[in-house]
Amino acid sequence: MRAMQHDRFGGPEVLKEVEVPDPVAGRGETLVEVEAAGVNFGDLKEIAGELTAGPYAMKGPLPHIPGMEVAGRTSDGRRVVGYLRQGGYATKAVLAERDLALLPQEVSAGQALALLVQGLTAWHLLRSVARVRPGESVVVHSGAGGTGSLAVQLAREFGAGRVIATASSEEKRALTLGLGADVAIDDEADGYRERVLDANHGQPVDVILDAVGGPLLDASLDAIGLLGRLVSYGASSRRTATAVAPGRLAVASSAVAGFWLTPLITRDGAGGRALEELLDLTARGRLRPLVGGEYDLGRASDALADLLGRRTKGKLVLLP
Repeated sequence: MRAMQHDRFGGPEVLKEVEVPDPVAGRGETLVEVEAAGVNFGDLKEIAGELTAGPYAMKGPLPHIPGMEVAGRTSDGRRVVGYLRQGGYATKAVLAERDLALLPQEVSAGQALALLVQGLTAWHLLRSVARVRPGESVVVHSGAGGTGSLAVQLAREFGAGRVIATASSEEKRALTLGLGADVAIDDEADGYRERVLDANHGQPVDVILDAVGGPLLDASLDAIGLLGRLVSYGASSRRTATAVAPGRLAVASSAVAGFWLTPLITRDGAGGRALEELLDLTARGRLRPLVGGEYDLGRASDALADLLGRRTKGKLVLLP
């Protein structure tokens, strides 16, 4: 089969197109003809040799085929989407049955791949961690990104009273408004509290979802109100936030929580009822996952370079 492989660690350029034997499904596994493979930041860490912990750590010696998610068809004709530990950048892949979910015909392969990591993250941020209640105000940082764009839409779907998105450019802010945000503001830490309160009719907000970290997380603590919740699920700024003193939280009975999807993937396989709900919402046109770019499998290095350079919006996919 055709695949993208690397025999040394490094940047996107280490990937090479190769022909390798078809993988063989074992007990409890299924061979899938890949229709599309998802591209993630985790793939960059995997190729660089930095993904060394957790169930999706790279296993086995080099050479290695990266890729953690695919959509395609099984030999018995099922259209599926699912996770795998490695080997997604190929025309065929082997997945555990527990890591597969049936894919409705109304949902494209690219849309489904956007839901696997980014969609489930957004769902759990709002449902499982922040536990957003009808009428509450929600701020979504990086609202034009893969997770943020879905969180904006899901916050509206789940009954948020006011949805505020942050983004770094006018183009991205306009995109979030088109997805259902009531207001879109600049994402700089300086003046953040004033912009958020102004966007929320002068009031602190109930929920903030943050994947940026650093100074923006620090500023966010000053913008949440009584019983407010700040959920951190990333640190794309690569800057360290200030340690939070419990006494600071006690003033407004607020909370700071963290979230990482991987343990839930390990526990639930393909995502259980959460993924089923996301696929159903997409099939009915109530949720619009953004596919930011489609690349031929042989251009996987270009896709990863564009992702690393933050030149993209939405989900990137590889087409075998």
